[in-house]
Amino acid sequence: MSKSYDSDYFQRWYRDPRTRVTSDRALERKVHLALSAAEYMLGRRARTVLDIGCGEARWFVALRRLRPGILYTGVESSEYAVETFGESRNVRRGSFGTLRSLKLKGPFDLIVCADVLQYVSKEHLGPGLREIRRLLGGAAYIEAYAREDDMVGDMEGWNYRSAATYRREFKAAGLTHCGLYCFIDARKISAVNALEVCS
Repeated sequence: MSKSYDSDYFQRWYRDPRTRVTSDRALERKVHLALSAAEYMLGRRARTVLDIGCGEARWFVALRRLRPGILYTGVESSEYAVETFGESRNVRRGSFGTLRSLKLKGPFDLIVCADVLQYVSKEHLGPGLREIRRLLGGAAYIEAYAREDDMVGDMEGWNYRSAATYRREFKAAGLTHCGLYCFIDARKISAVNALEVCS
C-alpha cells in the first residue's frame, strides 16, 4: 500500500508544531536564499518560478510576500493538494518522474525542488534533473539529502544515496553547483566567474 499525501500527511510533517520537520521561519530563509541566487545570476528580479513537488505550495505564499507579481507554477502528485490549492496557487498534477510529459514551456527564472529528491526512484532521477536543466533560465534550488546526513522525518520510501552519487547525477544532467543547494546551467548564464561555482 502506497502512502497517501493527504491533509493528515501535510498536517503531521509541515503544520503541527509537535511533529513538523520545518517551520515558516526556516522556509522564509530558503526562499530568500533561492530568490537571491536566481536574481544574482539573472541580474534582475525573478519573474517566473516552477516548484516541483510543491505540496500545499507553501513557497507560493512566501514568494508572493517578497515578489507580489511573480508567476508561480506548482507541480504536485497529491490529489488532495491539487484539489485544494490547484486554482488558488496554480498547482497542477504531476511529479518529478512525469515532469517531461507535462510539456511545461519555460524557461523559469527560479526552479524549486525542495524535500523531494530522496523519494525519487533511480529510474526517474536522471531524466527529471535533465528536464530541470532544459526548463532552467536562472537558478534552481534543489535540496538533496544524502546518506551521510543525519535526517529525521518521513523515512518511508527514502532512497539512501551518497553525496557522491548526487554530485554525479547533477553533473551528468549538466547542472553546475553554485553553493547551498543552488544550481545553474552554466551555458545559459553569461559571465559566471570561476569561484562562483563549485568544482
